[in-house]
Amino acid sequence: MTPEDCFELGYIVRSHGLKGAMHVHLDVDDPAKYNKMESVFALIEGNLVPFLVKSLQIAGVKGIIEFEGISSAEDALGLKSCPLYLPLKLLPKLKEGQFYYHQVIGYTVVDKVKGPLGTITDIYSSGAQDIISMKYQDKEVLVPVSDEIVLHADHGKNEVYVQLPDGLLEIYL
Repeated sequence: MTPEDCFELGYIVRSHGLKGAMHVHLDVDDPAKYNKMESVFALIEGNLVPFLVKSLQIAGVKGIIEFEGISSAEDALGLKSCPLYLPLKLLPKLKEGQFYYHQVIGYTVVDKVKGPLGTITDIYSSGAQDIISMKYQDKEVLVPVSDEIVLHADHGKNEVYVQLPDGLLEIYL
């Protein structure tokens, strides 16, 4: 199993207490859907290492997790900042037109008014705003991800439909 076969669930923030529990941040749409997971992979030195989940308590996007075999604060400290992964097959099913970011890399962006524009090269997630990076006329164009701008995806055609704000493309040209 490689990171490409998985999606990033979140990451370990720091240890919690003296018995190996850890604070986690879950970077998913609905963290409560993962409340009963039995195992998870931690990315350690470029390798996915499986851990059995002894307990998990989720509150919002934060939680406290305990792994089998991690029984001290020192053991937990070694996992600080490690990203946590689950296999792609465990992603919740989406409604028609919705998409996960990893699915649309390489899709064509089609504007409601201007038609086909360019290809999605990446999607950046920062705390406040997610951004689609699109190659348009040999330039990188950044498109904010919001329901008003990004309308839906057509997975059969490999296209993401948008309604760009007036003047957005001209800023980059």
